[in-house]
Amino acid sequence: MYNQRFRDRKSLFTQRSSPRVHEEYGIVLDFLQHGHLSDPSRRPVAQIIGIDHLSLLEVAPKKGVFLKPLEKVYVGVEKREKIHHITKKINFNDLTETAKIALEDLIKEAINNQIDKIVDLFNNAGPISTRQHQLELIPGIGKKHMWAIIEEREKKTFNDLEDLKNRVPSTPNPLKAVIKRAIEELEGVDKYKIVLPRLKLTEENK
Repeated sequence: MYNQRFRDRKSLFTQRSSPRVHEEYGIVLDFLQHGHLSDPSRRPVAQIIGIDHLSLLEVAPKKGVFLKPLEKVYVGVEKREKIHHITKKINFNDLTETAKIALEDLIKEAINNQIDKIVDLFNNAGPISTRQHQLELIPGIGKKHMWAIIEEREKKTFNDLEDLKNRVPSTPNPLKAVIKRAIEELEGVDKYKIVLPRLKLTEENK
């Protein structure tokens, strides 16, 4: 009895410490009408990215449904119009080449539509530890660039990315660097997320 209670409590603690993330809507990155070549059943599947939490998912469409690239689909717990079920959560490396290209384009568009949040990143990014700063996670930005950015923003916050480039001319193209960082975060190169939490993939979710 004691062991059973201990297992129950342990299970409850695990559930509380690792809550499941649920997506309501996703955006289609690739639709494999004839399934994966490695799947003998050749059942149609789609690879999508969740709008709220940017989860990468593989889903099974309902019979006869054809999904279009970048189409928004409902994947929540209520009745679904086009998706039969979520097959599994996937990693960036599980994506098809078509899905990777679509994802990069989607991220670029989201960043371009929310430049103010990227400017906010450069204005307010802080240290991760005594040895590393959030700005150093952005590709091409080392300690020299980091200190130059911090010194300039302490004088006056950056108005936009053009202002940043003019005042810290040695800094790599900030827009391209942030886009690259966003992709790295989706790839899971490290545990830190500094770009993705700032992004919403659709206009209505800004």
